[in-house]
Amino acid sequence: MTTVAQRPSGLEGARFLQAASSGDAGAFALLTEQYRRELHVHCYRMVASFEDAQDLTQEVFLRAWRRRSTFEGRSTLRAWLYRIATNACLDFLGRRPDRVPVASSGGDGAPADVRYLQPYPDRLLDEVTAGSQDEPADAVVAKETIELAFIVAVQHLPPKQRAALILRDVLGWTARQTAATLDTTVPAANSALQRARATMRQQLPDRRLDWRATSRQELSDQQRTLLQRYMDAHVDGDPRALAALLREDLRFAMPPEPGTWVGRAGIVADWVGGGFGAASFGRWRCRLTWANRQPAVASYLRRPGDTEFHAFAVDVLTVQDGLVSEITAFPWSACEAFGLPATLDPAL
Repeated sequence: MTTVAQRPSGLEGARFLQAASSGDAGAFALLTEQYRRELHVHCYRMVASFEDAQDLTQEVFLRAWRRRSTFEGRSTLRAWLYRIATNACLDFLGRRPDRVPVASSGGDGAPADVRYLQPYPDRLLDEVTAGSQDEPADAVVAKETIELAFIVAVQHLPPKQRAALILRDVLGWTARQTAATLDTTVPAANSALQRARATMRQQLPDRRLDWRATSRQELSDQQRTLLQRYMDAHVDGDPRALAALLREDLRFAMPPEPGTWVGRAGIVADWVGGGFGAASFGRWRCRLTWANRQPAVASYLRRPGDTEFHAFAVDVLTVQDGLVSEITAFPWSACEAFGLPATLDPAL
């Protein structure tokens, strides 16, 4: 397997060395900009926040420009940028003690909350591999290691263990490359990886550490029908029809709100208690979208007296055995990058 760190630099490395030595900002930007999206994905895996990852990616390019003289061509430009990105994320996490899971206030057996979690639109993940036959680029987004369950589980790792796991098991780096990035020894890097893997097995006991996500093209007719029925149940305001699509052990979370709730009956009862299905609450419209390589439903609400349907939330769904097993509902403020309209005309 060709890893992110192993892609030959060749002419690209030589051009970058020339741009770095001459201080040619235009050439520097041209050579590095092609990696912006995948570096953003890397930062997102580290910090679980789309917005924080945007800021960190910008920081990566600023650091790269300031440290351009340190690039000696011994590794690829891509690997050099990933090292800068990893350390920018570690510095960020060191400054932000609030970027850790907190005890859940939800139902029994609920995992710790990752209240800073945000979704990653598939339309932007697709930019990493658009028109590319690049195996390293595929590794960045083609595995199930971008799904929300993985992103949440990674947040339970201390920062250096988190980095070791992502560099080794997602990007395919060697122990030596990982140790150099983390400024540690190979035995220490291997130890961090083993501890990280053990924690991940605890966080994801029913999953493997070598996943492959389901793509839109791979959806079965049964899954497509399930998603359509999920949207129809919202539009109809029918809690019974909606409950029939959910697993009994459904998990539901609404970051950044605290709490992860477990159990279909209680969750649906809470929705009904909050107004779902009542004409006085409003009418719904839905659109199917994708986030973190998972199906997602964008919901729009028209409250009594409104003339339009206003964007309300995006539900990212996990489907198992023909039913929805997990719903992570994000407020619209965290979903602007999806490229969806803020309002819908009732006449359309």
